[in-house]
Amino acid sequence: MEILLNRLKAAAEPTRLRILAICAQGELTVSELTHILGQSQPRVSRHLKLLCDAGLLNRFQEGAWVFYRLADRVGARSYALCQQIIGLIPDNDPQVKRDMQRLADVRRARHDLADAYFRENASQWDQIRSMHVDDADVEAKLLAILPHGGDKNLIDIGTGTGRILELMAPRVARSVGVDSSREMLALARSRLDSLDARDCQVRQGDMYQLREDDAVFDVAILHQVLHYADDPAAVVTEAARVLAPGGTLAIVDFAPHEVEGLRDIHAHRRLGFGDTEIAALFNDAHLNMIETHDLPGNPLTVKIWIGQKTGDGTLATDVPAAISGTGPAGVSIRGRANQ
Repeated sequence: MEILLNRLKAAAEPTRLRILAICAQGELTVSELTHILGQSQPRVSRHLKLLCDAGLLNRFQEGAWVFYRLADRVGARSYALCQQIIGLIPDNDPQVKRDMQRLADVRRARHDLADAYFRENASQWDQIRSMHVDDADVEAKLLAILPHGGDKNLIDIGTGTGRILELMAPRVARSVGVDSSREMLALARSRLDSLDARDCQVRQGDMYQLREDDAVFDVAILHQVLHYADDPAAVVTEAARVLAPGGTLAIVDFAPHEVEGLRDIHAHRRLGFGDTEIAALFNDAHLNMIETHDLPGNPLTVKIWIGQKTGDGTLATDVPAAISGTGPAGVSIRGRANQ
């Protein structure tokens, strides 16, 4: 009872209620929250500490950046309480509407920065991706562990120059590459044309909102994509959505590191991922972690995580449907379960 009362007290303040509504849309840094709320960083930090102490927000630090997000689904009671509170915020509240508009501005600025980086570096993307660990080693490991066959459909999310499509084309029936960068897709199309890979195609698209139908692919790949994501949980959940039951998701990314310069030079948002975090993302997306692989490099280590979609798409820790829904102003809650 005391824990519940402390959580309700923590939420029962205008700024902290706004923070919960904002963080329901994805993980954010302190500076981003300060910009959206229009308050000083010390004041925002005090509110964030109270919400974290109450178990309503999770805090994690990577290098110089600190991120905040809603309590994980695995903490089912605090997660359920957050969703219920957010669902009660009036749709027409003018302050929350302004917050959501500022959040959209923050995301747009992030997107523009990343888009400029990819435009500038499209022609040398394969070399950049192989900078810390030889891509040949990563590709050999993927070939060894990914399911393949004449009946398999594959999607490569964030396909870049289409190298993974080229690699997997002889081993699957059909493959689709999705990327938001026109410059990357032009290089991918050129690469696939030279191979006469008729069963490969590339499309411009958003990794948060894929155009593909539910449960149509046997294999999905996120190769050096997740560290650019504003909301890694949303990306993994969307990848899982298009997987058929029993389908395989492969995530290739960096282990946790402290090379802060990758944020400034190469537009990385996250400095790698640990096994526990990826396992939680898999769990929330109804995937079972079945394999992990380490490929040490200098100075970074590349990890490969393999998840398999559960047969019925349900988990014992699921939150009851009665507490899901939309957030303030009709905005869909981009928490761990409701993408």
